[in-house]
Amino acid sequence: MRQKIFLWVEDYLFFPNTFQQIISFLLLPITFLYMLIIALKRASSRTIEFGIPVISIGNIIVGGSGKTPFTIHLAKKYTDVCVVLRGFGRESKGLYIISNKGEILEDVKTSGDEAMLLANRLKNATVIVSENRKEAILKAKELGCKIVFLDDGFSKYDIKKFDILIRPKEEPTNIFCLPSGGYREPKMAYSYADLELQEGRDFRRVVSFSKDDKYVDVLPMKLLLLTAISKPKRLLDFLPENTIMEAFEDHHSFTKDDIEKIKVKYKDYSIITTEKDFVKLQKFDLEDVYLMNLELRLKDENKLEIIENYINNYK
Repeated sequence: MRQKIFLWVEDYLFFPNTFQQIISFLLLPITFLYMLIIALKRASSRTIEFGIPVISIGNIIVGGSGKTPFTIHLAKKYTDVCVVLRGFGRESKGLYIISNKGEILEDVKTSGDEAMLLANRLKNATVIVSENRKEAILKAKELGCKIVFLDDGFSKYDIKKFDILIRPKEEPTNIFCLPSGGYREPKMAYSYADLELQEGRDFRRVVSFSKDDKYVDVLPMKLLLLTAISKPKRLLDFLPENTIMEAFEDHHSFTKDDIEKIKVKYKDYSIITTEKDFVKLQKFDLEDVYLMNLELRLKDENKLEIIENYINNYK
C-alpha cells in the first residue's frame, strides 16, 4: 500500500490525471503563498563569498534528475575537491566528514545513500554531509580542499556560487510549484542558472549491468527491480519489458522486514537495483543481485568550459 501511495503522489506532482489535476487546482492558493515566500527569500538574501570556487549542481523539481551522476562526472576532473550535501535519509544530524581524500570514515547510516555513493565513486575526493552548507564549506576549506561541489544548492541564495541546473528529459505536464505540482521554484528560475543542461538534449544516461563486480550483457528473464529513488519508473526504460518493480519512497532505509517480504514474494526472481540503493542493501547479504551502473555522457564537453573559467578566476 505504501508503495502505491508513493507512486500516486509522484504521478500527481509530475504527470497528473484528471482527478489529480482537480486537486492541484484546489491547492493553488497555498502554492501562490509558497511562491511569494520563495521570492521574498531570494530578494532579501545577501551572498557570502568563501574565497574558493563553489559549484552547485541542482534542479528545480522534486526528486532526482541526474544531479548525483553529473556531480561524479564533474568532480572526477579535478583534484582537492569536496562534495557537500545535506545527506537525505541519514540517521545522523549535524556535520560529518564521510570521506577525507578518498578514505571512508563513516557508515551509510551516518552518511545517507547519496553521500556514500559519492564516497565510493570518488576515490580521491572529500565528502561532507551537513544541514548547514556554509559550515560544511568552511570545513572543506579547513581540510585543504580547493573546489567545493554543492549538491542541490540552488536554493541557497546566500552562498556565492556557480549554479548548474539539470532539466529532466521529460518536462512535467504539471507546471505548478508545491503543493500543486512538483516544482520547488517557478519554471522561470531556469533563467537564473549559470549553466542549464537537459537530459536528451545535452547529455544521455549510459547504463551497464554487473554482478559480483563483473559486467554482464544478458539479464535473467525473471527480474525484480528493487529501488528507493525518486521517479523510479524511469529505470524501467533500461530494463527488459517483463521486469517487475517494487519501489519505496526516495532515500528509504530498507529494513529486515522489507527484505524478508521481498524474498518470500519474489523467491524465484533475481534482483536488480541501483548503486545508490545497493549501499543500503549490502548488509542483508542478498544473493543473485545485479547492479545498474549509471554514467552520463555529454554530447559536447566544451559546454563545461564556462565552469573551468569560473574555477580559474580563483587561482
